[in-house]
Amino acid sequence: MQTSEQPRSGHVVIGVDTHKHVHVAAVMDTIGGILATLTIPTDTGGFQQLADWADSFGNVLAFGIEGTGSYGATLTSFLRRAGHKVVEAGRPDRRLRRMNGKSDTLDAENAARAVLAGFATATPKTPTARPR
Repeated sequence: MQTSEQPRSGHVVIGVDTHKHVHVAAVMDTIGGILATLTIPTDTGGFQQLADWADSFGNVLAFGIEGTGSYGATLTSFLRRAGHKVVEAGRPDRRLRRMNGKSDTLDAENAARAVLAGFATATPKTPTARPR
C-alpha cells in the first residue's frame, strides 16, 4: 500500500522495517506527519526504488533502519554508498508494541519517529570494521 501527500517542510526522515524478502519504509516530515509508505523487494532494484522514492519528498535527513547488521545490512551499505546518512533504529519496546499493535508499516513509522526524536543515533558498523 502506498499513500502520498505533499511534504510540509521539505526535509524528511525515512524509517525502514527490514525482512528477508521485502522491506517496508515510511517517510515522515520534520513535524511528525507520515507522508507515505512503500514496500520494496530486497534487491538492488528495490533499493534504488526506495532511494528515488525517498528523494522525491525533499531533503532526506537520515534513514533509520532496523537490523542494519542482519536483514538491513545490504540496504544500509547501498544507501551509504549513495551518500545518505543511516542510523540503527532499534526494535521498539515490546510493551509498547503490544499496546499499539504490530505491523510492518507501524514498525517503519516507529523507526522514522525514533530518528526524528533523536532516539536512534547509533551509526551502523561497516562490514570491514574490526573489533578493538
